[in-house]
Amino acid sequence: MTGALRLLALAVLAFTQPSLADEQLPEAATSSLFWTQDERIVGFRNFDAIYTTRPIDHGSEFFPLRPAPMDFSALEYEIDGETYTLEDHLESLFVAGIFVAKGNQILLERYRLGHDEESRWVSYSIAKSVTSMLIGAAIQDGYIESVDEQVTAYLPRLKGTAYEGATIRNLLQMASGVGWNEDYTDAESDVGKAGAANGMVLADYLAGLGREANPGLVFNYNTGETNLVGSLLRAAIGNNASSYLEAKIWRPFMEHPATWSITENVELGGCCIHATLRDYARIGLFTLSDGVHPNGTRILPEDWMRDSTTPSGAYPGYGYLWWLREGGAYAGIGIFGQLIWVHPKDQVVIVTHSAWPAATGSQFSAHRWALVEALHAYVAGAD
Repeated sequence: MTGALRLLALAVLAFTQPSLADEQLPEAATSSLFWTQDERIVGFRNFDAIYTTRPIDHGSEFFPLRPAPMDFSALEYEIDGETYTLEDHLESLFVAGIFVAKGNQILLERYRLGHDEESRWVSYSIAKSVTSMLIGAAIQDGYIESVDEQVTAYLPRLKGTAYEGATIRNLLQMASGVGWNEDYTDAESDVGKAGAANGMVLADYLAGLGREANPGLVFNYNTGETNLVGSLLRAAIGNNASSYLEAKIWRPFMEHPATWSITENVELGGCCIHATLRDYARIGLFTLSDGVHPNGTRILPEDWMRDSTTPSGAYPGYGYLWWLREGGAYAGIGIFGQLIWVHPKDQVVIVTHSAWPAATGSQFSAHRWALVEALHAYVAGAD
């Protein structure tokens, strides 16, 4: 680890506590946003031992992945005139797991910080992208007619609020027009006060917010509304989201069981599915199949992923709870360095489980995207 990134990481770590003895778990009463660095490393792979979750079982079969290791020792990327290697990146950004696949071939799979092939890791906002796919599954199953239906048709408790007139599409594109503050460093922000709210508590909180723009016009990142998408999903299917995810994606596709954090006894639509590194990668590979099971069963509507990764009118870098990247790539992104990056044309999936020293940061993001671009180019150049 060298240069500016090392200095940034050390500056953040200077405010953390000494190493935890015998992997002491963080206290559930302390928000994971404000854990120390040592608590993050332990807590992120033990999230479901700290907070209440609902199980998601896997089936007897799963999408096979074939080891085809590549040598990445020569990989380098550059930021601000300084060169970094893969090892520099893994150490300085506290990467616990990294996975690169091309189709069903595993090109790179590394574990660190006590993480391993069978341990789960918190996804944070990657869960948003999964919730988006479950909305697609509910449309395929006939529980929802289309993304252009009104939110209040499924959540009548919001009638007469700023959500009147907003559509499911608006929620999926983070463009409801309702005001929301997503500052993770401020305990008094909306996400600090209601980022983990759910059910009627969430609906009542959101009902008190004002409208700042007409629906569909302004992008505003809003975890509360993605939890609201989870509420809408549950209202539509008449079941919990974990059971639906298990039936539609996990049992047909995944190798290991997962869990989903719940508050108010229901899943957080915007946060915190906990799964293994390989199964994170399978989420990306599932999107590459356009939501079709290997046996030919269609789980998502035809072209759902194309529609999900089409730029919204409010912001060209966002689709249906997916971030959009260059060259037709898209990504599910979670704070503290969680990533599923998918390049459809080249059939490449890159996944990271990380414990960044801060939830977000321009330097951390710059290194993440520089590494992703370098890995993609490295893989493409080997063809």
